Amino acid sequence: MSSMVWISLLAAGGSNSAIVTFSIYIVGVLVLAWLSNRLLQSKSFLSEYFLGSRSLGVWAFALTFAATSASGGSFIGFPSLVYTHGWIVGLWIGSYMIVPIVSMGLLAKRINQVARKSGAITIPDILRDRFESPVFGGVATGLIVFFMAFNLIAQFKGGSVILQSLLQDVPLFRTVSHSLADMLHGVPILGGSEDKPGYLLCLFVFTAAVVVYTAYGGFRAVVWTDVMQGFVMVGGVVLMLPLAIWAVGGLGNATREMAQMTPPNHVKLELLIPESLNEPFNIPNNSWLVLEEESGRRVFRTAARSQILPGEQAAGYRTGNGQRSQLIPGIELTYSKQIANQAADDLGQELSIRVFDSTEYVNGAGRAGVYVTGPGPHATSDAGFLPFSLAVSFFFMWTFSGAGQPANMVRLMAFNNATTLRRAIFTVSIYYTLIYFPLVIIFCCARVLLPGWETESDRIMPEMAKVTTELINMPWLAGLLVAAPFAAVMSTMDSFLLMISSAVVRDIYQRNINPNASEKTIKRMTYAATIAVGLVAMLAAVSPPQFLQDIIVFTGSGLSTSFLAPVALMLYWPRFNREGALAGMLGGFAAHVTLYAVGTLKSGKVDAYALFDFHPFMVGLFASFVIAIVVTYSTSPPPEHLVKKYFYK
Repeated sequence: MSSMVWISLLAAGGSNSAIVTFSIYIVGVLVLAWLSNRLLQSKSFLSEYFLGSRSLGVWAFALTFAATSASGGSFIGFPSLVYTHGWIVGLWIGSYMIVPIVSMGLLAKRINQVARKSGAITIPDILRDRFESPVFGGVATGLIVFFMAFNLIAQFKGGSVILQSLLQDVPLFRTVSHSLADMLHGVPILGGSEDKPGYLLCLFVFTAAVVVYTAYGGFRAVVWTDVMQGFVMVGGVVLMLPLAIWAVGGLGNATREMAQMTPPNHVKLELLIPESLNEPFNIPNNSWLVLEEESGRRVFRTAARSQILPGEQAAGYRTGNGQRSQLIPGIELTYSKQIANQAADDLGQELSIRVFDSTEYVNGAGRAGVYVTGPGPHATSDAGFLPFSLAVSFFFMWTFSGAGQPANMVRLMAFNNATTLRRAIFTVSIYYTLIYFPLVIIFCCARVLLPGWETESDRIMPEMAKVTTELINMPWLAGLLVAAPFAAVMSTMDSFLLMISSAVVRDIYQRNINPNASEKTIKRMTYAATIAVGLVAMLAAVSPPQFLQDIIVFTGSGLSTSFLAPVALMLYWPRFNREGALAGMLGGFAAHVTLYAVGTLKSGKVDAYALFDFHPFMVGLFASFVIAIVVTYSTSPPPEHLVKKYFYK
């Protein structure tokens, strides 16, 4: 059953006007994919499917570049960070408004010229032809597939979280979700996440929608939907900003409230009922529980779906390794005003609560003002969220990492002339300003309106859309606001799916295995690769990390440390040779991945080890440039015919 029919059925069952609005948006996406496929039939398949025949005008070029960069990280992971750490995240993202000036101005014109001279369709294509090295092209393809696979996991999670927030109040959705949890019990891979069945159901629906329209429509469908999604994204943010400020009684009031807040504690809870039941008793994720003690009132929120089985009195949940635990993870509020105002859910009134393993934030616990000052609170780091050295690192990382993204470089190969480029740089800079500054304000307001979402902070954007539209009695508007982050996820996912499928079909199959493959064979391979990549990423997204933005930063900075130095030097330095390019690419990759591996082993989650207190991007990019230059001067110059081809008219 298609996602459109499925959502329509849910809307009919739950009378949810927001779903109807959202469904109209989905129909628009599918129509654009159909129109793109019609155009695809009359043009050269590879050039049209992966580059849109290199004919993008200013609006198409600007908005597909902006929408691809403004991913699920921008509308799911970024709001999650603002909500979790407060105003300091504005400094963390501050340099993003000049990203287009650097990433497009630094490489766009030259990479477009080189791609046209070589007839390249992908970034590995350019590297392979620029240095006449199939091995180099293969290494580049491998690195793209490696990082893009991680990024797809983050985007799948983002899309699923958005759908879940939109549908969670629909009775049919809740019924089907719990039935799905029972069906998946014990199933390899899927069974490990049966504690969040709503997320899984939305993951399946989201995968079907995005994979189908991307595989069917190709690059032009991606571009056309990016243009529509670009307007939806900025429109959603511009609408939500005044609603959020009005809902909290003004920005000044929100800041005063945040100045008094203290971070929550992480806890493990034992949930009991007085006597055993004859049927399962479900305790949904994010349930509010209240414990009245002589010493005062305590308020908790669960961070996993749990269940009391027939004949038992204690709740249990399935951990990541499939084991059943009776200690349910959650948080405890510590801000007195929120504690006094928060009521228990209906089911919470039937439970007895015992608290185990209460853990305070390492930085910020019990301190008022941590959400409005630097470095911001942090659950595990005593340095806080953004110490000075990391602030410097992220300023340069956001500015230059966009230039090193292969997904962005592909866009730079597709615009039609220099005038389009100049106008697009200006357009994208304004576009980012209209998105990121308002998002910081909106989700600082969300801390006041929606306490306790540290249990699942990646859901704060769609939850905020629902709350703000309900306050003005316009629930249908929530569908449009939720479409904004959904558009961000879809616009990035479709680009990444195309990037990986082009790497498999063009760079591996056609360039190395079967150079004489027919267009019919290439078409079939492309469709199959796109679908296969989507399904594998979906399975990997069944149990994603807590913070989506952690994966976004890892993959974005990893691609840049691997590709920025080799690509920039090959475009502007005639002496640059194959050995230097390959060494620089692998050196940047090794430095980045090593520092992340050390950080992940130390913290137990996706995390970076900050060598000399700098982010791995800074270390990896420096290593990549130094290694590339040293190895180039230590080896023979490139062949004269390559220098003449790419540096002389």
